[in-house]
Amino acid sequence: MSTHIRNRRLTVPQLVAMKGRQKIVSLTAYSSAIARVIDPLVDFILVGDSTAMVGYGRASTLGMRLDETIAHTRAVVDSTRLACVIADMPFGSYQESHEQAFRNCAQVLALTGCDAVKLEANQALASTVEFLVARGIPVMAHIGLMPQFVNVMGGYKAQGLCAESSAALRADARATLQAGAFGLLLEGVAEPVARAITEATDKPTIGIGASPACDGQILVTEDVLGLGGEHVPRFVKQYADVAQVISEACARFGEEVRDGTFPEMRHCYGV
Repeated sequence: MSTHIRNRRLTVPQLVAMKGRQKIVSLTAYSSAIARVIDPLVDFILVGDSTAMVGYGRASTLGMRLDETIAHTRAVVDSTRLACVIADMPFGSYQESHEQAFRNCAQVLALTGCDAVKLEANQALASTVEFLVARGIPVMAHIGLMPQFVNVMGGYKAQGLCAESSAALRADARATLQAGAFGLLLEGVAEPVARAITEATDKPTIGIGASPACDGQILVTEDVLGLGGEHVPRFVKQYADVAQVISEACARFGEEVRDGTFPEMRHCYGV
């Protein structure tokens, strides 16, 4: 389903049906300003827990709170009308029990109006995925480099580079898809492994640092725009240097304020 002919929000079943027909395009958004701009250009928007790092300047995604996820997701949903919106469930909001996961995921869907949730889900969490899907909550499973597992993984490291890791990833993919996940987000996954997982399923795979064979691709919007900071991951392609544009515009504003050329009378009321 091409974005330029849509006149209503893309649904999860429509997203799934795009596999094999059209590549899926996705970007992240945390604010209404970004969401409005990218809405007609992407198939789905992910309100990622990367908000913790990109939006708040925290050291990792682990500090993202459920109330923050709800607030940012609501802003994105309220500011868009075409893209499917998926909320990234924060660390600690779904791992404790099936009941905790359902309670929090249901709250996110009910309070924001988003279309689905994303969980960082390995084999151990497949039963949680199954529990949620059986109760009406669409789930995208995130496997590979999982930022919420950073302390276990020992850092942000690519996965699937050895036989053991490759086998584990394939098992994670099978388990979460069999549990009912409507798709997979593959982050930092060795290209041959991501390709094999994509070819082995009728559900869409979304790559970020994975393979061009994936059914779609996602990047953090701030990385695409050159607003992601000094460290740029290998898998990022920067399409613009918006940071430079912002810097120049703000510098000009500062100069005009200091030399008295802004504001002019046309910027004032009652003149």
